[in-house]
Amino acid sequence: MVDVFADLVGQDEAVATLRRAATAAAVLLRATAEAGPDSGAELAGMTHAWIFTGPPGSGRSVAARAFAAALQCALGTGCGDCAGCHTTLGGTHADVRFVVPEGLSISVSEIRTLVLRAASTPAGGRWQVVVIEDADRLTEAAGNALLKAIEEPPPRTVFLLCTPSTHPDDISVTIRSRCRVVPLRQPPAAAVATVLTTRDGVPADVATWAAAAAQGHVGRARRLARDPDARRRREAVLAVPRRLTGVGACFDAASALIEAAEGEAAASVAELNAGERTALETALGAGGTGRGASGAIRGAAGQLKELERRQKSRATRVQRDALDRALVDLAGFYRDVLTATLRAPVDPVHTDTAELARTAAGRWTAEAALRRLEAVLACRTAIEANVKPRIAVETMMLALWRG
Repeated sequence: MVDVFADLVGQDEAVATLRRAATAAAVLLRATAEAGPDSGAELAGMTHAWIFTGPPGSGRSVAARAFAAALQCALGTGCGDCAGCHTTLGGTHADVRFVVPEGLSISVSEIRTLVLRAASTPAGGRWQVVVIEDADRLTEAAGNALLKAIEEPPPRTVFLLCTPSTHPDDISVTIRSRCRVVPLRQPPAAAVATVLTTRDGVPADVATWAAAAAQGHVGRARRLARDPDARRRREAVLAVPRRLTGVGACFDAASALIEAAEGEAAASVAELNAGERTALETALGAGGTGRGASGAIRGAAGQLKELERRQKSRATRVQRDALDRALVDLAGFYRDVLTATLRAPVDPVHTDTAELARTAAGRWTAEAALRRLEAVLACRTAIEANVKPRIAVETMMLALWRG
């Protein structure tokens, strides 16, 4: 039997904390049931608001979802076997609500609606759980609305927020001060490889390569191990350093990187967009022949326009996520060059381009390699700050060429 925390790779300390809290929550529920809601029972390790932090791929949303399942578990342990665990992990539990931003931000209207629903009595008799993935995307107004709910929480509501860090740029200090923080770390490549081999049946050599190339990101390692297209995209990115032979080549490489991200994003959302539009048109009476059917469709223009706006926002986010994955791969290459230049006793991130990295290390100084690595990281930061991706990538390519 596999419990709900099984997918949290290399996070033993965090898992132990969450298990203790889930056990304390179950004890509290029993005490309240026996002595009544005014019994004065303490939470003892459990609290109503949590923040899961850590680098990309560390498993922030996995940890939040697993903890939500443990809170809804019939045994109070996160057994992975009961209906509470299954429905929570499957996203269908009536008392667990997930906020997964499809665009670049989470609006105040979304949070207000969510908070209102979360204040109701749990249908299953345990907890109302709100999981907000990418809570760093909350707008200021949305953050303020959430803060009010966290300051005065309903007695059976638990808020689980996922952010890259507790820096004020990611989550407001006032929200942070009212939450318990669960820090997650980047899982070791060996642990990721073991998961790919034992759970996904990936050959050991492929798993080892994919885990190193993904730099501890479990989901990306799984994609690299299974998806030939993902491997081809990575190979194209790692060919960039060889292509930077002049100013024109820099702009060509930038265009290729942007267009690849746009193509990947368009392919990933096309089917979802079409399904959403069809469902909305059907709900609004498309294809109907009765009286008023054509008028209903004409009057639905506003709703269709709003759907298109949301879909465009989602496509922008998916494109930026795809571009960021490419930049992480590129940063890994320049990191390999830097470590080779310094003769550091560490394994390369990209074993398949290790020879190219050693060749570059023979031509560049450590300072030049570091400047190139910093240029890639600066590009990521610029895009996060809403600089136009094409401008940020072109600037990066020129910096990589100049060294």
